[in-house]
Amino acid sequence: MSDPGATTVATYRAQVGSQVLDLPLVELAPDLTIALLVTVDHGISVLARAGAELAALLEPERVDAVATAATMGLPVAIEVTRALGLDDYIVLHKTPKTHLRDALVEDVRSITTGPLQQLRLDRARLEHVAGRRVAFVDDVVSTGSSAVAALRLLRRAGAEVVGVGALVTETRAWRDALGADERLVRALGAIPVFRPGPGGSLDADWDG
Repeated sequence: MSDPGATTVATYRAQVGSQVLDLPLVELAPDLTIALLVTVDHGISVLARAGAELAALLEPERVDAVATAATMGLPVAIEVTRALGLDDYIVLHKTPKTHLRDALVEDVRSITTGPLQQLRLDRARLEHVAGRRVAFVDDVVSTGSSAVAALRLLRRAGAEVVGVGALVTETRAWRDALGADERLVRALGAIPVFRPGPGGSLDADWDG
């Protein structure tokens, strides 16, 4: 028996590699709604398959190490690392912690978090980055601001960034933000944002 108090959540059906995911539509502002991909809301098997497919796109770059930004990129990094046959990955942290007091830091502003944040790389992890061929992976590349900050931070640490992997890209705005690094991006799919249309509809906006 259905719950009479339950509400139906509008979704967007996204192609993510060989898989189809129904993503909830979430309003961020009166003129902006996004299809929200939350990696931890999907099963282990979904992320394992997506990670393997993303790893296959990155494998030609002879990746030595995988890096990601906490927290939604973590499941992606774990599965990509596993599929590449590696045993370690690098986390760029967004929250201050005792062991990050002397971290390398880059400012970043995300579309879903709003306020200015910082990415932090633990100096104890520098030997796992310097001189290595690093792929930065994340759940979504949207405005490109998080990826740009991550690449700056990794390069400051001495990495040779050879790829940017994402489950999906969102609109085309990230291309301008990344500039020449746009060529590094490999993704399993693409999604739009949504704007109010006539009669209360939501219209897909691929330009952002």
